[in-house]
Amino acid sequence: MLNLVIAAAPNTTLGNLIVVTGSFLILLLLLKKFAWKSVIEILKKREEKIANDLDSAEQSRVKAAQLAKERETQLQSSRSDAADIIKNAKENGELSRQNIIKDAKEEAALLKDRTKVEIQEERENALTAVKDDVADLSLQIAEKLLNKELTGDAHQELINEYIDRLGTTKHEA
Repeated sequence: MLNLVIAAAPNTTLGNLIVVTGSFLILLLLLKKFAWKSVIEILKKREEKIANDLDSAEQSRVKAAQLAKERETQLQSSRSDAADIIKNAKENGELSRQNIIKDAKEEAALLKDRTKVEIQEERENALTAVKDDVADLSLQIAEKLLNKELTGDAHQELINEYIDRLGTTKHEA
């Protein structure tokens, strides 16, 4: 049949066109019968794979966005917790500082009171010692007066001796 078509057609462009068109149609029929289903299946599989890849990419993008949001939330929470910890530490530090100052003031007041009491006791002891010294000296003067008669010079001498003993007794105490 092909030979007939080739022999009948003169060697012209129209003949070449008919042969090429016939060959092309035969090739299309053969492709449809043997390879068309396989090509269509391969293209469908490729289409499905591309669609699945696009879906997976979209899901991955959505998950990444969710993870980024969660991390941002956690970061904000961590910052908030850190701020709370710092605030509590400052409050505790201030409270400790106030307690230390209060304790120091109380201790200073107690020490001051104790020192006042000690000074008062020392003053009383010193006054008692002076009174005792004065009493002793008065007794000694009275004893000397009773033992001798006083003249102006003797009286002055007794007073000077009394003053000397009083100064010596203070330095010894």
